[in-house]
Amino acid sequence: MARSLYEWLWQHEFWLPPGITWEDMQESEDIHYPQPRDLLLSFPFALILVAIRCAFERAIALPLSTKLGVRDKQRPKAQPNPVLETFYSMRCKNPQEGELISLSKQCDLPVRKVERWFRRRRNMDRPSLSKKFCEACWRFTFYIISFFTGLAVLYDKPWLWDHRECWTGYPQQPLQPSLFWYYMLELSFYWSLVFTLPFDVKRKDFKEQIVHHAATIFLISFSYCANYIRIGTLVMVIHDASDCFLEPTKIFNYMKWKKTCDSLFMIFSAVFLISRLVVYPYTVLYNTYYYSMEIFQPFFGYYFVNTLLIILQLLHVFWSCLIIHMVYKFILQGTMEKDMRSDTEESDKDEERDKVREKEKNGTMYFSSVTSNGYIQRNGSEPPSSRAHLANGHVKER
Repeated sequence: MARSLYEWLWQHEFWLPPGITWEDMQESEDIHYPQPRDLLLSFPFALILVAIRCAFERAIALPLSTKLGVRDKQRPKAQPNPVLETFYSMRCKNPQEGELISLSKQCDLPVRKVERWFRRRRNMDRPSLSKKFCEACWRFTFYIISFFTGLAVLYDKPWLWDHRECWTGYPQQPLQPSLFWYYMLELSFYWSLVFTLPFDVKRKDFKEQIVHHAATIFLISFSYCANYIRIGTLVMVIHDASDCFLEPTKIFNYMKWKKTCDSLFMIFSAVFLISRLVVYPYTVLYNTYYYSMEIFQPFFGYYFVNTLLIILQLLHVFWSCLIIHMVYKFILQGTMEKDMRSDTEESDKDEERDKVREKEKNGTMYFSSVTSNGYIQRNGSEPPSSRAHLANGHVKER
């Protein structure tokens, strides 16, 4: 059964253009082609990257956050309550009004206190500012290394300047060692992001991120097996270009350097929109859809790789809409809006109202009731009269 599945999966009709078989892709001492088994190396490399990340965040990023003044906000903790904790862990983190009433009866607590407990408990699960800073530092470091590695690998390659060269001699294009290691670096990084997904900062586009990682891993893996190496390198270097500006924007935002953050955000927005909505469609989508047709007829691999590339483009459009909305707010308000992808912390409004009431009782913010003529009595003083009595007994309106 397993052997039949293996033979079906690796039919050359799926992976290679018409007229090319696996026998045509045999290696020799001087010529090496991508082998599917090479992808297994990405798993141990991904684990190595996870270990390097942990060491980097503890030894470099965390001390750096302290020196740069990144401070975690003090959050009031939720008092231990087994009933509420069980409901929070097993059923729902944000109960509805009816559930709040039921829980308040079970715990013999006011509904407002139960609501406050859930609000504080949710805040306890949200990542701290220093954790966000460390994650952004790690990604910024990797994207910078990856981007300049890609440029160093591709600057003398003909397909970087003439996109039709991506298909010259395809699929019998020998695999160069620099391209192999560049591919392993990128694939291992995205596998490492999958491994750390449960522990990383969860944003509002969490589901889109999962789709993005899955599509990227499938795209890199399939392009390697089908020897779409040249087009794959273009995809990776285009994506890394804008990410190099995104992460430092987050870093300066956590540091409260608003002007620097706003400037980097505008640069990132321009690079992202140009690279993902202009360069990517022309350099990659148009290239794979039209230029490849000059070399071979469509086959399964042709449709599959184009499907994955289009999924990435749809994600580009989704994120571009968010970015354009933020740029629009920036132009109107003069300051960058908070990251729409971030999960903002909930304020304890009930507690704030309690403090206000306490101050009112102490007399620091005491206001008397409104009088019938519309004036406000302060500190118990009599309202000023709206009329003045003259010596002759007549009344004069003020």
